[in-house]
Amino acid sequence: MVPRVRVLSITHVRPPAETSNPLPDNGDHTIKLSLFDTMLIPLQPMQRLFFYEGDDLPPFPALLATLQSSLAATLAVFTPLAGHVAVSKSGDVVIDCSPEVVSQGVRFVEAEYAGSTDDMRRLASDAEHDVEAYAQLVPALVVSALPVPALAVQVTMPADTDDRGGIGAVVVGVSMNHGMADGRAQWEFIRAWAAAALGGSPALLGTLPPVFDRAVINSHPKAEAVARKFVRIFAPALPTVNALPGPDLTQQGRRTYLLSASQILSLKQRISLQSKRADGDNAPAAVAKPPTTYAAVASLVWTSGIRAKNALSRAEDDAYLSFAADCRARLRPPMPAAFFGNCVKPCYARATVGELRDGGVGALARAASAIGSSHRFAAYETDFGWGKPSRVELASAFVREFVALVGAPEGAVQVSVALDRGRMEDFEANFLSQLHGS
Repeated sequence: MVPRVRVLSITHVRPPAETSNPLPDNGDHTIKLSLFDTMLIPLQPMQRLFFYEGDDLPPFPALLATLQSSLAATLAVFTPLAGHVAVSKSGDVVIDCSPEVVSQGVRFVEAEYAGSTDDMRRLASDAEHDVEAYAQLVPALVVSALPVPALAVQVTMPADTDDRGGIGAVVVGVSMNHGMADGRAQWEFIRAWAAAALGGSPALLGTLPPVFDRAVINSHPKAEAVARKFVRIFAPALPTVNALPGPDLTQQGRRTYLLSASQILSLKQRISLQSKRADGDNAPAAVAKPPTTYAAVASLVWTSGIRAKNALSRAEDDAYLSFAADCRARLRPPMPAAFFGNCVKPCYARATVGELRDGGVGALARAASAIGSSHRFAAYETDFGWGKPSRVELASAFVREFVALVGAPEGAVQVSVALDRGRMEDFEANFLSQLHGS
């Protein structure tokens, strides 16, 4: 990988001495990972990019000062994010929130992109991802050996930036250890950080304080045994972790599409119409009510992917769509909505290849009938004081094929797709054809 980013400096942002969210008061100040957490310790970190551009961006030193001070204020409440995922004295995998670890702070990288402002803006506007550049715009978190920091941040400016004046573009990259939290929790932290930057202290203006206590999950009779089993599978020689490698970026194509609110409404209406026309054994399964935005868009992606990949597959073969379901409200007793940790389980939608590939106009309705709902994360609400981002993307990919859906301005939805390069053109042709109703 050709170096595209130069590190200018590395500092550490520390939570204030007096925190708003007390650290665990057990003997070693640790939070024992739950079975949900231990399932994810071998995954690469969650890495997100926030691109900002425009004439209203402040000078780079002022921008850095705002991000650092607001991050410190946010860590007063999200203090375990200044900790490490580590091995305790008893051999458990834990979040180490001891004062000596937390006082080290969160690594904050100041960097420069080897290109102009226009080059950086192109990274944020091109449909085809520059995956090598994306990978260098987030700070590394190596998860193969514990202890591992829970969080790291990188802020990158273009090479033609003049520190004395404003800048035309900047990228904020966030890496979070997946053993620490799931996507919902990560978004809550980012939302709180942006609120702190906009409103100053207190850090969590208009947000609920995060809850790190995993007692409800760990109280299950089999929780400890299952958690230890996952640790034996993924880390049989602690502190070494058998980290799962990311996909081969040379073989993976990644593109982003933006579906407008009117396109989504039209898609929902067509799916509902297909369902009402269902008649006979070969008809698509009925959808009891109009599909959610998530189900409608996921159906479009699923059918397009099957048609791009499975031209030679038998019609009776099964086709699956995997997605994560939030379990916070499903546990008994339920976890609080502000729970900060991992609380998701994999779910699968199933249909046959023939229903999705050969089902004609009814394929979308069949796909929608198999898919549940999901969160629409408000990624484009992340305003640190200089406006909303021009682009928000995942920099990391856990698997070879995936799709990420996030809410975009004015009711739109952003669809980021990763697929084998050789199948991307066929996917796009099917995706756009179905989107436009042809």
